[in-house]
Amino acid sequence: MRALVTGGAGFIGRHVVGWLLARGYDVLALDDLSNGFAANLAEFDGEAGYEGLLEGDICDDATWRALADKQFDIVYHLAAAIKVRDSIEDPRKTFQSDVVGTFKVLEFAREQGSRFIYVSTCLVYAPAVDGTPINERYPTRPASPYAAAKLAGENLTLSYYHAYGLHALILRPFNTYGPFQRTDGEGGVVVTFLSHYLKGEPLVVFGDGRQTRDLLYVDDCADLIGRAGESNAAGSVINGGLGREIEIRDLAQKIAGDEGRVEYAPHPHAQAEVWRLVCDNAKAAQLLDWRPKVSLDEGVAKTRAWMAERIK
Repeated sequence: MRALVTGGAGFIGRHVVGWLLARGYDVLALDDLSNGFAANLAEFDGEAGYEGLLEGDICDDATWRALADKQFDIVYHLAAAIKVRDSIEDPRKTFQSDVVGTFKVLEFAREQGSRFIYVSTCLVYAPAVDGTPINERYPTRPASPYAAAKLAGENLTLSYYHAYGLHALILRPFNTYGPFQRTDGEGGVVVTFLSHYLKGEPLVVFGDGRQTRDLLYVDDCADLIGRAGESNAAGSVINGGLGREIEIRDLAQKIAGDEGRVEYAPHPHAQAEVWRLVCDNAKAAQLLDWRPKVSLDEGVAKTRAWMAERIK
């Protein structure tokens, strides 16, 4: 089996590449390196099945011409403009990458007859009410151009499933964290807090910190994505999350261990905040035989250990 991973040099993408290689796939990573890093994939150099990194923009037709003579059984589509704040300040760039780009990847998969796995986001949902876990039938309410573009990508994907019979599946991972995640800009809250903790800096919480997140360790997320490519659940939308929520202020306290190191600041884009997120992952268990294996405490400890080696 041969797989193409768009965004393969990014945080989640490089873990998906690793998951696939461990299972004997031939894998090519595609990335424009706007969010990812070639160094993220360095450990796979020379590994059986790893076909390397192709640097290219999914919106550029030249990228797809360069791949025209290759045949892929599965396309995992993770490439995206991922920053919520940037999408608010420059929605045009997000639309181009996440909607037009997704259209071009879908066209490539259709021409190839490949399976297509679209990695969306939990941010398409309206906030959870009273802590009730969000299932796939829960209302969507995109609060940023990023979330709206992801939802548009979902609808494009479903249209290719219905119109062309493309074997396509949509995943909505909840807030994913772990090794190789960026700590600058809009890196996930776990690695941002850990970075400040390891540098002896205050942990800054936006707003009152009562917003909640369902935090999924990246190995579990990669397992969800990999399994989706091997499933017969075409046409489905599937959540992936730990199934537990934590308030951001409690997460900061858990990492800091000292309330005096936690500071509060006005939220820079409160209008785009999803105030409560908690996942119902029953459908993933049913259709993909997937369940998260890594607890929040274990995942934070693993991430802290990885980051401590790199932050001196």
